[in-house]
Amino acid sequence: MCSEPIRVLVTGAAGQIAYSLLLSIAKGDVFGKDQPVILLLLDITPMLPVLEGVVMELQDCALPLLRDIVPTDKEEVGFKDLDVAVLVGSMPRREGMERKDLLKANVAIFKSQGAALDKYAKKTVKVLVVGNPANTNCLIAAKSAPSIPKENFSCLTRLDHNRARSQVAIRCGVPATQVRNVIIWGNHSSTQYPDVHHCKVNMSGSELACFDVVKDDAWLKGDFIATVQQRGAAVIKARKLSSAMSAAKAICDHLRDIWTGTPEGEFTSMGIYSTGNSYAVPEDLIYSFPVQIKDKTWKIVEGLTINDFSRSKMEATAAELLEERDTAVAFLGV
Repeated sequence: MCSEPIRVLVTGAAGQIAYSLLLSIAKGDVFGKDQPVILLLLDITPMLPVLEGVVMELQDCALPLLRDIVPTDKEEVGFKDLDVAVLVGSMPRREGMERKDLLKANVAIFKSQGAALDKYAKKTVKVLVVGNPANTNCLIAAKSAPSIPKENFSCLTRLDHNRARSQVAIRCGVPATQVRNVIIWGNHSSTQYPDVHHCKVNMSGSELACFDVVKDDAWLKGDFIATVQQRGAAVIKARKLSSAMSAAKAICDHLRDIWTGTPEGEFTSMGIYSTGNSYAVPEDLIYSFPVQIKDKTWKIVEGLTINDFSRSKMEATAAELLEERDTAVAFLGV
């Protein structure tokens, strides 16, 4: 047993993603089977009675690694001495709501939470933003926490990555584990670019390029991309609720990779600070890149060839992120 428990905050803790997520974190699936955890559960005041039910259930799981559970509606309690912050809670888009109004509401939330991270959390805290619009919310949180390195902030595009990986696997008739190095570039929105030009598929022991296995370029450059881009909307249409089980699984994958590193020769996708990248992506964005992770530190995978088709898709999603950023920063007043 590691003697020191780590302090992990989940916001929006009474919501449906958290309900699918908390057990995995508490039973050691993310940070390891010998790593005790203290869970800090933050939500808005009206949700505290619901949160109490979640606490009861976590207690009733009788988990050996779960050292304490702290439900709260106060940032100074929830953000104190954090090792990890998973910012799931955000203002959801209501019908008839302009994207601009959504951005404005979320800027207020993530400015406040960024300031709380700056004031109360450890400077080594790893921050994962899930609440949408995740890339821009992450950027606002990072800008509002100047004493925490920008590299410690990331947003979730692992769900998109897992969706892309799975679509290729289904098409090729292999398990998803036989597909590696898909990439999600850009925004966690319908402009994201799922890129399989560097993807490999293991077919009965030999690794082949995705395009050579699928043998349908029109699908890979058309319906495949659209399916991944629109998958969240398709789930909402079918379930009348947004992705929760798959989102929670992706959060676990993302955090586990930060904690234990990516496997040799494999990369994953996460939204990270773009400044200094070698792919001509504009600076000062949170943009999804292919990364490898070692010692809890990500590095962008360098030297991947980008053809004209990919370049135009990467630029389109960057344009959306620039527009979001400029709108959000205007609201922020920085």
